Order: sequence, then C-alpha cells, then structure tokens
Amino acid sequence: MSLSRRLVLAAPMVVTFATRSGAQGAAPVAARIGVIPILAAAPVFVADRQGWLKEAGLNTSYTTFESGPNMIQALASGTIDIYVAGVAPLGVARTRGIDIKVVSTTAVEEMTAVVTPKLARFFEAGVAPAEAFKRYRAATGQAARMATQPAGSVPNTTLQHWLWEVTRTDKADATVVPMGIDATQQAVLVGAVEGATIREPAVTIVTQRDPGIKIVALGGEMFPNQPGTVVAVTAAFLQRHPDKVQALVTGVVKAVALIKSDPARVAPHVEQALGKGIVDVATIAKALVSPASKFTADPRSIIEATAALQRYQVKLGSLDRELPLDGLFETRFFEHAAASQ
Repeated sequence: MSLSRRLVLAAPMVVTFATRSGAQGAAPVAARIGVIPILAAAPVFVADRQGWLKEAGLNTSYTTFESGPNMIQALASGTIDIYVAGVAPLGVARTRGIDIKVVSTTAVEEMTAVVTPKLARFFEAGVAPAEAFKRYRAATGQAARMATQPAGSVPNTTLQHWLWEVTRTDKADATVVPMGIDATQQAVLVGAVEGATIREPAVTIVTQRDPGIKIVALGGEMFPNQPGTVVAVTAAFLQRHPDKVQALVTGVVKAVALIKSDPARVAPHVEQALGKGIVDVATIAKALVSPASKFTADPRSIIEATAALQRYQVKLGSLDRELPLDGLFETRFFEHAAASQ
C-alpha cells in the first residue's frame, strides 16, 4: 500500500492542530489549508510544528488532496482558505472566477522522472532517452507507459515537456497515463507502468524499496526553473487577515532556512505530518537533502517560469488560452519577511 493511501486510512482526512490565541489574547483565526502529501509542503508543516503559526494566532486545519486540480473545487466551494500545491492549476481556478493570490513558494524543480527495472535497462550510459524509449518499444512491441497526475497539473505538464520537447521522444514510443499521487507511487512499485513523474518523499521511498528503479531526469532537466509547490491564499482570506498572511509567509521563510541549515532537526516535524509512523524519520531526512528537493520561499523566482509553463499548457490543450499573471502573484509578504530575517 502506498504512502498517501495509507495516510488516508491511518488518520482522518482533516487534521487540526490545537492552537492558543495570539500574544494579544485575541481569538485565533481559523486557517483551512488544502495540501497534497509531498515533501515540498514541508515548510508549511515545519512552520506549524515549530509553533510559529500558533504564536501568530493561526488555528490551522489540513485537508489532503491527491493533486492540485482536485483542490480547485474546494477553492470554488469556499471550504479551504490556503492552497499548498502546484501553481499550474491556479490558472484554471482564475478562469472559474476564483480570486486567489500566490504569496510564497515552498520548492522548485521538484519533479523527477523515474523508470522501473524493465525500462531502466534501456537507459544505458550514453543512450539518449528518446533512443531508450525507442529500444523499449522495439523489444516489447508496446509504448512505455509513464504515469503522472491529471492534465493541467505541474507533474503532467512537466513530464510532457520532457518527453516531447526536451528529449524529443517519438509519441509512438511513450504514452502518458494520468492518475493520482497514490496510484502513481503504487503503479511504479508494482511495475504496472514503466515509469513516472514523482516527487519526494516518494522518490526516496521507491528507490529504497526497489534499487532497480532509476532516476533518469531531475526537475531542472525536465522543465528549466520548473515552478513547483506554492502557498496561495484566497483574496477573501487575505483581505480579512493580511497580518495572518504575513505571519504565514514569514513562517515559511523561516522554515525554508531551517530545513536547509538543519534538516535533521526538522525531519521529525515532517515525518509527523507526512509519515504518521509509516515512513521513518531517516527516510524523511534523506529526502530533505535529495537532489530532487530544492526549497525556496521566493515567489518572484517562478513568475517567468509560470508564464512559460502556462504557454506549454495551451500548446497541450490543458489550458484554453494564456492568462495574464497580473494579480496572481502577491510578493510583498515575502519581501517583508525576507527583509526582516
């Protein structure tokens, strides 16, 4: 059974961390956070577990989703205030009239392409990926199946960009199979697909369980400056609680610095949020320093890459048209937090 499915079975989907009122004695503000169970969300978990959000008067609750696109309905229905997932689905959200602002990133270039043993043997030293896929089809008579998340998600867009634009793989030699995070990890482990795009801690988990699974590309190779996980807040929440948004972003900035300087210290916090005793602290600690883990809080760093990602989504047909990014990114909270560190 894969990580995210076991988490769902092991605990209620919505988890609330008990909080006290802020320093001024005011009633805490409820912050309903939607998140996908990946390591890139670690800065939010660390900020919470360190007590920084509680001290600022935020009463956080978490709802877990299988992908960013699946979270859009929750935004539309008003059941979450804060979105922690890939930036790509937010373009779709805006076309549906959802006013949401990206206030921070948590990680970039977090995607990896992995292949299972039956395809890995064709990825020999000096063999281009397109040639490896071609040789696999010649040997088996079928295209390699590459699992990823649904159309419109960052993993799906990144995988297709790597296959068709970077490696120039023939579309007869590989096929994209959309599924959720849970199903993707499970499919890789049981060999139901030949490869996938996955993120940490799944990368560390699957390669430890089966050393025959091979990483064949990191996020920067798949999509240069690939925009990863972001923290976005609804305009309504921002307008009501700008001070709490500032506290959230400041917490993320501090957490990113702590993850980079002392990953062993924060690993238990992340394990409590993601592992629930299923994935051990040592595995989380290894994933935190993996080449696939690039933590950053600066939303300015992904604006151009987000525009490029959006253009490619239009080419793929997962987005009807390019949407102006004006108004999507609200960088002043990060700038204030960075200046105060």
